Amino acid sequence: MLALLTSDLLGALTWPVIDRFRFGDTFAISPHGIFIAIGFGIGAWIFTKLAIQRGVPEDLANSVVFWSLIGAIVGARVGYVIAHVSEFESPLEWFEVWRGGISLLGGIAGATIANAVNIRRKQYRFRFFQIADTVAPALALGISIGRIGDLIIADHLGKPTSWLLAWRYSSGTIAPPFREVTPGRFVADLDEGLTQQITAAGSKLQDGARVLAEGVGVHQTALYDMLLAAVLFTFLWWFIRSPRREGMVTLTFGLWYGSMRLLEDSLRIDKRFGPLTGSQWTALTAAIVCAALLIWFASRKPEGPTTPPRGPLRERPPAPDEPPLGDAHQESSTTTRV
Repeated sequence: MLALLTSDLLGALTWPVIDRFRFGDTFAISPHGIFIAIGFGIGAWIFTKLAIQRGVPEDLANSVVFWSLIGAIVGARVGYVIAHVSEFESPLEWFEVWRGGISLLGGIAGATIANAVNIRRKQYRFRFFQIADTVAPALALGISIGRIGDLIIADHLGKPTSWLLAWRYSSGTIAPPFREVTPGRFVADLDEGLTQQITAAGSKLQDGARVLAEGVGVHQTALYDMLLAAVLFTFLWWFIRSPRREGMVTLTFGLWYGSMRLLEDSLRIDKRFGPLTGSQWTALTAAIVCAALLIWFASRKPEGPTTPPRGPLRERPPAPDEPPLGDAHQESSTTTRV
């Protein structure tokens, strides 16, 4: 009796699911897309202000935002298709983005690749980490804001649980892979013949008739990602208050967020390739590369160029006595804090 009472008390998070904001019979907007756009817009604003403050030409800052948008859109879809290619009946369905299906890590990869080429163009010739160190804090905040849309549509639901942040279904239509089999009862068909059921009474993960796990709700991994990304932004915003060795901010972001996703996605019910999901394999690779580079940076002498500290966000370029950033200029002599 105590266990049941404790479970009911702990599984306290719930809110109605909203699948679409509908305008008539033909037009609808997903909260998922709305908050991705808001997150991208706020992140782009912070990046642009901080980049101009650090001596990045305004046209380059705007170009980075533009190619980040293009690269993220393409990469997000490509990443999802690669991880779920067996679920499509024909290659034409790869392009049916209105049916849903994007990958956040794929979007980050696409934006990174697009800008790795963009910032090295002849008229700019900036180093990768010069720009990436400014992108990283803005990206962390954008991710946190974007996840609000996932919460509204009940996306990225995980395994059954009864812990403090368990999410309990109350009303609305849960996002795929769940389908409504009877009013208020949703079922997802998973790998290896497993199924997961969600109702207002709780959740069950089953292998046929055998119950593998159950709880008053499920892990809402988008909530975990939102909270942890907000903490990451707070840390990076504090971290860049002082000059840092170039690349430290980007690599810290990659190691932190990669490790976060490894843990979060272990709670998901996504398709797995061996022991890990596609996102986990990507996150593991990113975390290992970033950790290796941080170790290499720590042992490397001389330390290399420095990323200037942030100040109040402003639109003006640096004053004449402030060190510029481009390759054609001298490196900053400011003392670096690793």
